[in-house]
Amino acid sequence: MVGFLALIWAVQVVNWISGYALSYQYGVRGWTPSTLPGIATSPFLHWSWEHIEANSGPLFVFGFLSAYRGVVRFLGVTGLIILVSGLGEWLTAGSTSVAVGASGVVFGYFGYVLVRGAFDRHLIDIVVGVVMALCFAYQITGGLLPQEGVAWQGHVFGFLGGLLGGWLFRNRAHAAASASAPASRAGAAKPSSPEDSRAALLKELDDLGL
Repeated sequence: MVGFLALIWAVQVVNWISGYALSYQYGVRGWTPSTLPGIATSPFLHWSWEHIEANSGPLFVFGFLSAYRGVVRFLGVTGLIILVSGLGEWLTAGSTSVAVGASGVVFGYFGYVLVRGAFDRHLIDIVVGVVMALCFAYQITGGLLPQEGVAWQGHVFGFLGGLLGGWLFRNRAHAAASASAPASRAGAAKPSSPEDSRAALLKELDDLGL
């Protein structure tokens, strides 16, 4: 995430020097076919220093929380969020404005963190999702509501992309093991040795995601 932030800040410097020509050229304009490639580039661009500053903190926090279960999984979720957010914005926004910024990705990561624990059946991730929801409820709710001058469509579709990513990229093996664990424990015999007890404890901790 530090590397990603360094990249978008480096792009911002070039964008600022060019008079934000990059934002106009590589942003997303609703129902304009020539701007469809901007779906992939617009999250790396911003309109001002205040714009990138506002996105950087939440992007680092939610990005880090999204990535700590694995980089490959994280990259897949990120690609899905960018696609859903950008395409949704292209289909619903007007053609008179150009949308750029990483806020759609931020909302996507938030949605992903919110539901990942439930889909994976990881207790720790569920707690993280609940805490993040409580801490950022006001900001997230405000960002999902229509506002003049704000590309709220990207926020909404980014959030939906994050929810979808939580389902598509769930840890199926762990979820299946967690689902079958109660039935297995119900019919299991009492451990007959200290080694069996230790193995059973480790299995319980793994089921809780610890």
